[in-house]
Order: sequence, then C-alpha cells, then structure tokens
Amino acid sequence: MSKEKRIHFDPENLRQFTFRVFAHFGIPEPDALLATDVLAYSDEHGIDSHGIARLKTYVDLLQVGKINPRPRLKIIREKHAVATLDGDNGLGLVIGPKCMEMAITKAGLHGQGSISVCHTNHYGAAGYYPLMAVKQDFIGMSMTNTTKGVAPFNGIEKMLGTNPLAMGFPTGKEPVVLMDFASSTVAYGKLEIAHRAGEKVPLGWCLDEKGQPTELPERMMNGGALLPLGSTREGSGHKGYCLGGIVDIMSAVLSGANWGPYAIPFAIDSPQSAKQVGKGIGHFFGAWDVEGFRDLAAFKQEMDEWIRTMRATAHLPENPSVKIPGDPEWAAYKIRMKEGIPLQVPVVNDLEAISASLGIPLH
Repeated sequence: MSKEKRIHFDPENLRQFTFRVFAHFGIPEPDALLATDVLAYSDEHGIDSHGIARLKTYVDLLQVGKINPRPRLKIIREKHAVATLDGDNGLGLVIGPKCMEMAITKAGLHGQGSISVCHTNHYGAAGYYPLMAVKQDFIGMSMTNTTKGVAPFNGIEKMLGTNPLAMGFPTGKEPVVLMDFASSTVAYGKLEIAHRAGEKVPLGWCLDEKGQPTELPERMMNGGALLPLGSTREGSGHKGYCLGGIVDIMSAVLSGANWGPYAIPFAIDSPQSAKQVGKGIGHFFGAWDVEGFRDLAAFKQEMDEWIRTMRATAHLPENPSVKIPGDPEWAAYKIRMKEGIPLQVPVVNDLEAISASLGIPLH
C-alpha cells in the first residue's frame, strides 16, 4: 500500500467536473454523462489506474482532434447474435457502453450476444461492462486490446498490450462475482502510480531497456516492457501470453482494428507505428442469458453457494479470509463513497491544470 500523500475529493464533485470537461469539447450531454460514469466507476471502486487519472490524456487527445467527440456508430457486419461495428474514432468511454448495450439486447433476443468493434480507443476499466449485463441477470464479458507494452513469452520487446478481460456473474443474496484482470503480470497504470509516488515495484513485473528484470518503473517506461501474467518460464508466463493473445485476436483481429504492436497508443506524445493493419484499437463484448442454460433462480442460488464455499476455505493466517473476485471493488466503494476519492498529488496537479485552462472549477 502506497504511503504517499493523497488528497480526498467528494465523488459527486469529481463527477460534475469530469462531465463539464467532456461537455466542453462538444460531446453531447448523454455521451458526456456516460463517459463520466465509466471513469467514476474506476475511482469509486478503487481502480485508481483507470479513473480520473486518465482524464488529462483524454483532454490532450480531444484538444488536438485525435478523438471524435460526436461519433456515429456503424454496423459493418451482422449475423443474428453477432455483429462488428466501426466506432468512428469516438471516445472509448462512450463507444464501449453502447456496444455492450447492443450485446445485451441481442442476448435478450437470441440467448447470447457478441459485439466486436474497431476504430475506437481506451475504454476505461474492463469490469464496468459486464456489470451492465449482470443488472439484467445476464452473464457479461468484455475485453480490449491496448497500446503495446508487454513482451511475448521469452521476448524482451513490447509487442502486446496489457489486454484486460472481465466477466461478471449474477448472484442471489451474495455480492456479484466480478473478475477483472490484465493479461500482463500487472496493469501499466500500476507502474504509473508507483512512478508518481517514487516507489519501486516487485521483480517479475517488468524488464528494463536491456531486457533485464527491474524494480524501477521508469526503466520499464523508458524502453523496457511489462511481462505477461506469470512472468517467467518457472511462473508459467506462457499462460499469460496466450491469454493476451486471445484478447488481441478477439478484440482487434476479429473486428478489423490494429493488433499487437500496431495498436494506437493512448498518449499524445507516444510514437505511433508507421504501419497500420486496421482502424484504431478494438473491443469485444459478450452477454449470455442464464435462462437459456438453466433456471435463473437456481443458478443464482448455486452462485451464492459457490461464493460461501470459497469463503469458507482454509486460509493463510495473515489474511482474514479468502476473497471472492469483486470483493476489493465492493469494499473500496463503501469506503470511498463515505470518505471521498483519494487522489495522488500529481493527479490533482493535472486536474488543476485542466481546470485553469478550460475555466471549469475543480472544487
């Protein structure tokens, strides 16, 4: 746990600020509210790497016209329960929810729905989207490819993104089960948090510019690479490599987006590959109607039993209990909605700079 100074902000005030920033760039009010909700979800649920800390990058890209504030989603191809869309270079925080909603609609009609989309960009925390399906008592899934930052197994060069995947499952009386994780050993945002705090990171997270393991996040950020989930041969890093490849293919190759090292960088000052193999980056969304498999009530009851069984597992003495996927998010939400959103000082400085340049009050 980082011990650097953090400044707490009222969650609603941050939402209002974020909304006004997006609206400033001509993003229609419904879309600005949608984008705000996706970002706020991250901060309110303890996912600091994907929340308002990313607002500066969105602002930078909007200011130079690298994101279309008023995109028109276009269906490229469709067959019953599946479809591929072109996101028209819109804000990923807007394109993502709209595509997930289409997957949910198709699931209601056909029992399942799958949507791939190209020509989009960073869509926030992957876990936001499955929860949209869970609200309808469906199983939900989302994944996205991202800017290259991860070396393939046994490689030392950035070729894949952190390529996260998330799934959500409806429950009865127990909290929703939410699995949201990167296919790399750690998300790039965790390196940024450590770098801003002047902290080292564990060995096994990343390599330096010479392909050697490093504890210094800046060495990875300046020519190094993250490692796939599992890191080394001893840790079965090939499994993380395979998982990252699955996400890259399902999100980008399938949709016609840029895959692997050709993915569009989510930073105004990051070099972009001269070669393009598609449009933007890609996402993939899935939704399944539980009723097509078994009785919904029975499934939710069984999910509750699954959760209770896992919680009852014998555990390490230093841990109070075995956690269920999603527990950290729900715990963070309870605390943060009461005590406020803790932001690192560099993030606050970025927000104050945005406030000053756009004339939008932060406090």
